[in-house]
Amino acid sequence: MVEGVGKVAEGGTRNLVGSSASRRGIALNLLLVAAKLAAGIFAGSVSTVADGFNNLTDAAGSVITWAGFKMAGKKADKEHPFGHGRYEYLAGLGAAVLILLVGIELARSGVGEILRPSPLKLSPLLFAVLCTSILVKTWMAVYYGRLSRRIGSSALRAVSFDSRNDVLATAAVLVSALLYHWTGLQLDGWAAIIIALFIINNGWGLIRETVSQLVGEAPSPELVDYICDKITGHDQVLGIHDLIVHDYGPDRRYVSAHVEMPEDEDPVVTHAIIDSIERSFLEEDGIHLIIHYDPVPREAGLGGGH
Repeated sequence: MVEGVGKVAEGGTRNLVGSSASRRGIALNLLLVAAKLAAGIFAGSVSTVADGFNNLTDAAGSVITWAGFKMAGKKADKEHPFGHGRYEYLAGLGAAVLILLVGIELARSGVGEILRPSPLKLSPLLFAVLCTSILVKTWMAVYYGRLSRRIGSSALRAVSFDSRNDVLATAAVLVSALLYHWTGLQLDGWAAIIIALFIINNGWGLIRETVSQLVGEAPSPELVDYICDKITGHDQVLGIHDLIVHDYGPDRRYVSAHVEMPEDEDPVVTHAIIDSIERSFLEEDGIHLIIHYDPVPREAGLGGGH
């Protein structure tokens, strides 16, 4: 089974997992905000205070992600017959935009620090908070990365990237504080700008990815090959063409295809085979498959072309 193919988790399960992970993100980020603001204000460290506001934005991003999972979990209704799964893509877009804005804000703060450097009042509390933040954010990056692969969530993938970026940003603050402590050299601003450029690049890439999903990107060749191979692997299937994949959310793929089968086969047998194929896709892959039966002479099958 290729990446992005298959039912990673039932819709209800993935929404519960995503919502639970988002709540953890909100709690952890708010704790980091309180600690960094207190330590940064006490030490007169602009970069630490800015890093604290960065975590406040992360908490807001987790709120957006949580709301996205809650909305995506709503059942289909008259106005949305294919469900609300694309709300999760919107949540991923919101988190990506926040990543971009954080990068821009960090760059602005870095320029300000270069132009108007301020002395620091370093303390064990400041170093303890920064080191703890690096450990927490490293755990969050790994945790959300694993969950995003487990349930196939672009929103959690964005949060994982953001947590990784936070590790780099906080590490830059820590290194600059150590250099100031050891040498008196003020590099906070330059370190912030370098990390900000990295964050902006990642944020823009995630925006492009989620926008592509929202506007309806073409299915991956791996997914197309997987579907075609699985269909043509059934008895009596001679070929397949006009395959169309509709994506209404991570666990809401609808696929239609014209399947060629022998014209001299008993229609009852043919119908049973088609039912079996459609049922196997739904149960094993979470794909709603609709097959149009094309009767053809046995020697005229296209052999799986699509």
